[in-house]
Amino acid sequence: MDVESNYKGGETISGEETTVDWRGRPSDPKKHGGMKAAAFVLGLQAFEIMGIAAVGNNLITYVINEMHFSLSKSANIVTNFIGTIFILALLGGYLSDSFLGCFWTMLIFGFVELSGFILLSVQAHLPQLKPPQCNMAAINGDPCLEAKGLKALIFFVALYLVALGSGCVKPNMISHGADQFNRDDPKQSKKLSSYFNAAYVAFSVGELVALTVLVWVQTHSGMDVGFGVSAAAMAMGLISLVCGTLVYRNKPPQGSIFTPIAQVFVAAILKRKQVCPSNPQMLHRSQSKVPNNHLNVSPNAGGLLHTERFRFLDKACIKIQDGSTNTTKESPWRLCTVTQVEQVKILISIIPIFACTIIFNTILAQLQTFSVQQGSSMNTQLTKSFHIPPASLQSIPYIMLIFVVPLYDAFFVPFARKITGHESGIHPLQRIGFGLFVATFSMVSAALMENKRRNSYVNENKVISIFWITPQFVIFGLSEMFTAVGLIEFFYKQSLKGMQTFLTALTYCSYSFGFYLSSLLVSLVNKITSSSSTNGGWLSENDLNKDRLDLFYWLLAALSFLNFFNYLFWAKWYSKNSNYQISFGEEEFNNYSFNSTKHNGDDHSGP
Repeated sequence: MDVESNYKGGETISGEETTVDWRGRPSDPKKHGGMKAAAFVLGLQAFEIMGIAAVGNNLITYVINEMHFSLSKSANIVTNFIGTIFILALLGGYLSDSFLGCFWTMLIFGFVELSGFILLSVQAHLPQLKPPQCNMAAINGDPCLEAKGLKALIFFVALYLVALGSGCVKPNMISHGADQFNRDDPKQSKKLSSYFNAAYVAFSVGELVALTVLVWVQTHSGMDVGFGVSAAAMAMGLISLVCGTLVYRNKPPQGSIFTPIAQVFVAAILKRKQVCPSNPQMLHRSQSKVPNNHLNVSPNAGGLLHTERFRFLDKACIKIQDGSTNTTKESPWRLCTVTQVEQVKILISIIPIFACTIIFNTILAQLQTFSVQQGSSMNTQLTKSFHIPPASLQSIPYIMLIFVVPLYDAFFVPFARKITGHESGIHPLQRIGFGLFVATFSMVSAALMENKRRNSYVNENKVISIFWITPQFVIFGLSEMFTAVGLIEFFYKQSLKGMQTFLTALTYCSYSFGFYLSSLLVSLVNKITSSSSTNGGWLSENDLNKDRLDLFYWLLAALSFLNFFNYLFWAKWYSKNSNYQISFGEEEFNNYSFNSTKHNGDDHSGP
């Protein structure tokens, strides 16, 4: 039966998944969705990143000067806060896909984030909620009292309300915006690619405003006003989200997204002693060829072709014959369909692609830490009375990308589309690979500039201009435009029905792992180089003129280059071992869905 006929004109996403309006009725393509609906989500994205980035960039200053925590403890508070945000993206993705849906997840946790901003602002404004003022840098005098008890409790509750809200909102913004486009429609499928580029522009605008205007407000008007501005930005984002309520295409939640995954592993383990048939068509609900209209294949009809990878999981599809003519239904925890198993195979297959972006985000960590220290050791004077804050160098890529990304979408994508036939111009995997390749040169540039800076100071007693380190930020900004956007597009277009938001959330986890790996690398490099040198480790001193940051950058450049070849291997492996061959001119990935638990249990009698 044609699924769409059941909904009297309502839109579907990849077969049996329907989209609904705000009242739960089937959505109308003439009234709902498209770029007009996605624009409201982009508004939330821009305002949300303004608020959270402004807090994150100046948080360590507030923690030290106002809460009076030590430098080491303050650094841990900030890194734990940022890491928690990205890890909690998984929770937001899970709740959205399984129970709440994107819109309600964003609305609920958007208010949680807003309440955290407000509580931070109130605490920063009221002296009785903070330790007594003192100078943390003073050598003599009474020691500063660290925030404890109720004051510390209020601070951490406020901080982690922000982290919880932001973490759960982030993946849903991308996913809900993408849900506004019907990928079965070729015209809207092309607009989907433009949406991912527009989402990165919104992100860049938010970051730029946070790094310039909001940080300036925090510095000159106080952190209470700064936190208040972040709260106002978040409130504007929520207003933007709510304003689009009447035009959204909403994807209903599908129930627990982990149940069908668990069923495949449990069934495969229970039948581990069974022998897989040589003919894959004998597996439960296998299909022999791709249907003509494969984009609308019902999952229950065996929507995915069998592949040879991870053959152990195929045992979950073996139907045990009892020798009688009566057919009995097996539990979905003992018998799964080929489509269900193939979808689990896809999940496993994309893990190496995800892992290859961790080194990329390790490089990003250097630009937010060591590169800022580089700038602090250089001549920051722009005019006689104005000095460039080193941290503001992070705004350079966003200034550039606000102009470059629209040009990329307006000119390069249509040109490439004529050559490749691909709706995105180039395949997301190719886009990721190009970005990973370019990222290497960011570290090459950083190493060369650090060597020049260090030699100029040590040998010539000359401090060079801070603009010498601009290229490493510009190059990385270009690489991020390809890798970050390509990764989100690739994960979203895997489109295991009911898991789009969770897969999008995985891209944020790469940031956490990248920063954690950065800390690990610094510790390992210091330990190894200090044991093999009498002059101490490369990064053992607090003085960059004595350290060898340039050698550390060369190490990262080498790791990035090797990571690029590692990525090529896994991208080729993914193409070779999946139902989709990734090449120029190839159509986009097919989109299929996980069977829900109720589907898995229905009609297990057919082969």
